[in-house]
Amino acid sequence: MKKRVVITGMGAVTPIGNNVKDFWNALLRGDNGVDIITRFDVSEFSVKIGAEVKNFDPTLRIEKKEVRRMDRFTQYALFASGEAIDDSGLLKSEYDKYRVGILIASGIGGIETLGREFEVMKAKGVGRVSPFLVPMMIPNIAGGYVSIKYGFKGPNFCVVSACASASHAIGESYRMILRGEADVMITGGSEAPFTPLALAGFANMKALSARNEEPDRASRPFDRDRDGFVMGEGAGILVLEDYEHAIRRGARIYAEIVGYGVSADAYHITAPEPNAEGPSLSIKYALKDAGIQPEEIDYINAHGTSTPLNDRVETLAIKKVFGEYAYRIPISSTKSMIGHLLGAAGGVEAIATVMSVVTGRIHMTRNYENPDPECDLYYVPDGPIEREVRYALSNSFGFGGHNATLIFKRFEG
Repeated sequence: MKKRVVITGMGAVTPIGNNVKDFWNALLRGDNGVDIITRFDVSEFSVKIGAEVKNFDPTLRIEKKEVRRMDRFTQYALFASGEAIDDSGLLKSEYDKYRVGILIASGIGGIETLGREFEVMKAKGVGRVSPFLVPMMIPNIAGGYVSIKYGFKGPNFCVVSACASASHAIGESYRMILRGEADVMITGGSEAPFTPLALAGFANMKALSARNEEPDRASRPFDRDRDGFVMGEGAGILVLEDYEHAIRRGARIYAEIVGYGVSADAYHITAPEPNAEGPSLSIKYALKDAGIQPEEIDYINAHGTSTPLNDRVETLAIKKVFGEYAYRIPISSTKSMIGHLLGAAGGVEAIATVMSVVTGRIHMTRNYENPDPECDLYYVPDGPIEREVRYALSNSFGFGGHNATLIFKRFEG
């Protein structure tokens, strides 16, 4: 019999809330997390908007001395991990530290530190580059810090697959528990990409919305007038746990993770495959892994980036898998409120998906105002809506053609 894997804790740092409760309530309200970027001067950039984390105080969970030695993406990861671990009650119960693993993803890691220290080297010479540059920059350091802080000695590594990174991390953690390699996995993703270099790179490839005069209307997944994604930042961390282990220690269980599918487009470094074969395969594989029929999915948390190509291809993939039933599934994009968190997107969106399973409430897709003939499904423009959600699906697709799909199920004992 297949093992059961459950979610027992969650933690979030996002542009609309720095904990799960605030984040979820903001989603239900339809709050906007996008505004003019404040982290640095954007006057010379063609794109001036982004979804920054606001009012974040890392010292609420991390010592000041340690904060100075961490890139912002690590601060977010450790902060959200602390919330998730506290939420799980793990530290107050019996567990084997050798069977608690960590798989925290990041798409670009400590790019803020890398950019800053490069400028130091140019201005002051090689001798002034920080000796902490490398450990602050490498994407795997977030998981390293969580391991060091809590003494968890199970599997610990990092997945990097662009915008699918966190979903791949969650899926691989799920599989590790299924294989019996860990009892508990701390997993998800973290990203802090707000640097001049990253903004210039994404803006110059024409991937970002340039709706600078209307930042609150810039992220508009599936809308006819979408013109690119909005860069975001933050972290989403989940505690996955073997069901029997969770029951033995009396843990509160949010939901189960029952399906995970992966595929590759094998098509282009940034553009999705036009016929949607890759994403549709990812969804099909996740359904097969879960052992359910397409008609059993009650909600889809879409990748929904607000780019012309992605939204059309994702819509096509959903139609190819679900047929006529696709028109009856509520679909919403969390990115419509928080922008695109890149390697952390799948972690934060997994939390939103789980909360829909738990509460029976589905958040809106903000700014869906003008229907696109090629994006003609039900994207919940006037949410939140109430709907019984037994099975929910979350998609993540990344540059390079990396696709990941997760399926969560309502916990029924």
